[in-house]
Amino acid sequence: MYIISETNPTFEDYQALHQTTGWNAKGLYTYEQLFQAICRSWYSISIYDDQTLIGYGRIISDGIYQTFICDVMVHSEYQRNGIGTTIMEALLAHCKLKNIKWIQLSCAKGKQPFYQKLGFSERDADAPGMMLFFE
Repeated sequence: MYIISETNPTFEDYQALHQTTGWNAKGLYTYEQLFQAICRSWYSISIYDDQTLIGYGRIISDGIYQTFICDVMVHSEYQRNGIGTTIMEALLAHCKLKNIKWIQLSCAKGKQPFYQKLGFSERDADAPGMMLFFE
């Protein structure tokens, strides 16, 4: 049975889970910086199998209308077992509870079908997103 917590994991647990994703392969941020970032989230959800962190997701928001879901990750050994869906359902439920109507996210290439099953749609071609990355 999994344990669901509305708190951030410990630094060590977060680092161990994050390392399974390969997301920090370029080393743009230290794990201390990444952990500091999640601690500033508006809302987060952690899922444990006994004492092991197996899933995590968070929301950045102003609490009114700007909401961005990020860092949804599931340990590779637990993928395709509904953990990601559980995380997303908890994040979306919190948005509904707080009357947030517009929820945004970015996802890795090929992950669109997962989010589409949860009701997300891709942005219109005439309303693409933009980004700027400082090196």
